[in-house]
Amino acid sequence: MNIAKYIDHTLLKSSATENDIKTLCEEAIKYQFYSVCVNSFYVPFVTPFLKGTDVKVCTTIGFPLGAVTTDTKVFETKKAIEQGAQEIDMVLNVGMLRGENFDFVYNDVKAVKSCMGDVTLKVILEISELTDAEIIKASELCLKAKADFIKTSTGFSSSGATIDAVKLMKKTANGQAKVKASGGIRNLETALKFIEAGADRIGASAGVEIVEAYNAQL
Repeated sequence: MNIAKYIDHTLLKSSATENDIKTLCEEAIKYQFYSVCVNSFYVPFVTPFLKGTDVKVCTTIGFPLGAVTTDTKVFETKKAIEQGAQEIDMVLNVGMLRGENFDFVYNDVKAVKSCMGDVTLKVILEISELTDAEIIKASELCLKAKADFIKTSTGFSSSGATIDAVKLMKKTANGQAKVKASGGIRNLETALKFIEAGADRIGASAGVEIVEAYNAQL
């Protein structure tokens, strides 16, 4: 297993500087992570930096709350793709889901997916705010809207990914979409547990530590 290819090397703190993002990209190239994941502001910065490498440009949309208008998400998505984003991690509107406004949630995801062409869409459910039944419903709506991944968490809520949620999401997806675990995955042992539970991708700011620990045991 090439564990580096599971990892979206992530830096989403509002305090991140250009030097911090440069370091993120340098690490991603060195360790050959699947992608770097940054806020959309930094897409024009990382795109030329990663040009000619195998590392993809991933960015967040409607981050971290998901509580912006659909038009805003669509605009942000189009702009990010125009600037070089190859994967989009969009935050679901959790309040509308919990209020059982399911048509809105579906149409929100569908509108973003429809403007993306072949770019990969991951939808962040923010599982810390949801019951198991709501996780299942959110996953089903994302599948209906043709999302490529369902993702656990932003990493900015009360807690992050859980093994039980990943297993539940994987079962619900039933091969129609992949699962990304993100939030609180800070070491190799934890990353491997999530991969074993069914995660196809790991979002982590501790990617370097995870890969170095993996390589050390080979």
